[in-house]
Amino acid sequence: MGLTDRQQVLLDTWLPSAELVKDHSWGLIGTLVLELTQNGERYIAKAGDAADHHLAREIRAHRNWLTPWTSRGRAPQLVNADDDAKLLLTRFLPGELVEGSPAEWAPATYREAGELLAQFHQQSAVPDDTYESRENQRTLTYLGKPHRIASELAERLQAEIAGWPTAPAILVPTHGDWQPRNWLTDNGTIRVIDFGRADLRPAYTDLARLAAQQFRSNPELETAFLNGYGEDPREPDVWHRAQLREAVNTCVWAYQVGDEPFEQQGHRMIAEAIG
Repeated sequence: MGLTDRQQVLLDTWLPSAELVKDHSWGLIGTLVLELTQNGERYIAKAGDAADHHLAREIRAHRNWLTPWTSRGRAPQLVNADDDAKLLLTRFLPGELVEGSPAEWAPATYREAGELLAQFHQQSAVPDDTYESRENQRTLTYLGKPHRIASELAERLQAEIAGWPTAPAILVPTHGDWQPRNWLTDNGTIRVIDFGRADLRPAYTDLARLAAQQFRSNPELETAFLNGYGEDPREPDVWHRAQLREAVNTCVWAYQVGDEPFEQQGHRMIAEAIG
């Protein structure tokens, strides 16, 4: 995949003499992530393909929710964006990826990540009477797609989800993929990248991926995170529903894009969620 003609024209307008430094694209989905340089300044351009639905979320996050972080140099600064063209340009954010580095297993990382997330979540809170029903239906729809969840288990999950309550929820700005692969560390300072899943959701949803990964391996990291965050937003019943939704959606999505290790994580998450 390359840039569309419209994306290339826009990028040439925004950065007329830019040079490509590195292609950071993930490869599993149709999003280009390009590191560029112009006049000694470094930038990141993100471009979505026709099937992309992440760029709109990312642009919305940059326009509406990132000020608490960008004002402190903790998230990339927006330079330009075009919703229709699915193109975003930000300033390059320095730092080493936390995932795979010693910082991934350092409690201090998680305390700071908790503090950052609390600041993000506290920007606004809106009630939503339909969130639970929408999420239940979304997960049931996922179970109707091709996957490798055993048929008897899938039927059991469908029956349980169909019987879940649909109480009102409080939604806040969430990152949507809050984990070390989207954190940078720069001389001990934690920074945040990748807002393609940012949306209004209950606060506890941003703990789902940490709970399935790093918290599971080292409970000290969970303690440090909650000390930074200030409280535990997870009430048992809603947390169970969130974990099971996350598990099912992980299994199905990972199977669809061919990410087998992530799919296996999803199967493990289902097994642990249903006890």
